[in-house]
Amino acid sequence: MARTVSSYICQSCGAASGKWAGRCEACGAWNSIVEEAPREGGFAPREKAGASGTRARRARAVPLEPMQGDAAPPPRRTTGIAELDRVTGGGLVAGSALLVGGDPGIGKSTLLLQAAAALATAGCRVAYISGEEAVDQIRLRAARLGLGAAPLLLAAATGVRDILAALEGPEAPEVVIVDSIQTMYVDTLDSAPGTVAQVRAAAHELIRHAKRRGAALLLVGHVTKEGTIAGPRVLEHMVDTVLYFEGERGYHYRILRATKNRFGPADEIGVFEMTGKGLVEVANPSALFLAGHAEGVAGSAVFAGIEGSRPLLVEIQALVTPAPPGSPRRAVVGWDAGRLAMVLAVLAARCGLSFGAADVYLNVAGGLRIGEPGADLAVAAALVSALLERELPEGMVAFGEIGLGGEVRAVAQHDTRLREAAKLGFRHAMVPAVSAEGEKALAAPKGLKIAPLGHVRDLVRLVAGEDLGLTRAAQ
Repeated sequence: MARTVSSYICQSCGAASGKWAGRCEACGAWNSIVEEAPREGGFAPREKAGASGTRARRARAVPLEPMQGDAAPPPRRTTGIAELDRVTGGGLVAGSALLVGGDPGIGKSTLLLQAAAALATAGCRVAYISGEEAVDQIRLRAARLGLGAAPLLLAAATGVRDILAALEGPEAPEVVIVDSIQTMYVDTLDSAPGTVAQVRAAAHELIRHAKRRGAALLLVGHVTKEGTIAGPRVLEHMVDTVLYFEGERGYHYRILRATKNRFGPADEIGVFEMTGKGLVEVANPSALFLAGHAEGVAGSAVFAGIEGSRPLLVEIQALVTPAPPGSPRRAVVGWDAGRLAMVLAVLAARCGLSFGAADVYLNVAGGLRIGEPGADLAVAAALVSALLERELPEGMVAFGEIGLGGEVRAVAQHDTRLREAAKLGFRHAMVPAVSAEGEKALAAPKGLKIAPLGHVRDLVRLVAGEDLGLTRAAQ
């Protein structure tokens, strides 16, 4: 009988090694390597091994097909939740696997239970399988959300073999929800549930079943303290779509963002509000994020951004205060700290504004996180306004990327941003002097006045009160 050999797997990155070590050489994590036994029966002896050590077999030619084809777009099943359908690209695709991640308690299970109930009510066969709650607990949560009458199939199980046996048959579910993948285990592995090997093997078996039966599979994934889905990144590569729930516990609204989607656009977002009856869709997220915006306050600017295919207006707040002796503080919420340091350096080098002796605080109101470079101009406007203690013109939005030379560069979807601002009643806009299409940024929707800026010096002059074609708010 061949001797079985254990392997040592890093629980952070999934790297394998032949012996235990205190530090993973691949990712640098400490105390993350765990011994994992091989599958039952050990490894089969290598017969007729080639130079690479793998068993040789006769080659089979792979068929090559032309680019042109008559394949129809994949059919979709809408969930009845418009924001969820938007993020997934129009609904669930049969035979696809979707992974939903987020912090504990942010609303992953609530949203999927609502979607499952809506699908089941519409006549779809849906199974909700939980490895963390009993069936009675799921029923209580459904009753609290007003979903107790939905014809939804429930199960509480963690063994993948048992789950797959329940999903077979002529009346097999068309949509399967597994909450969560970290609680599932494959009985052919000796490692504990939640380890790299178990997560990878359980997800592989479930995804293979979904593609074979043509069912849509939705997996819930736990998130680590670093904000990534627990387990190896290979889990994200195995699925077709990855969705992340974002939001702060102190706010009622949540952002569902697609970071990967093989059947639709990535970086699309859906906006929800957490209520006592579950997650409610937000039809106009710009109005939601600007609900507490006050005019006439120094250090406040409104950024006209793009999230996926949707224009979104959000308030950016800055506070500049004298710093005590020592190193000044830089605190950022909702934006990249490195980009803030770059904008401060450009304002100091190109405009002569000194923030070196001041504490700088920057906040994106509403708990939204912005990663778009087009927010540079709005951030710079808020910082200059806070430093000079002069408010921006009333009813103004801003967008544009700032280069290291101080130039204001064009961003995509110039017209879409301006139309959203005009729809919400804004009257002024600070924009790059040249749009992304290479045209002068002069055209604007009716009722919106444009201030084209070519350099950050123009921004400082505008905030200082010089007339650049805009009407200052009444003092």
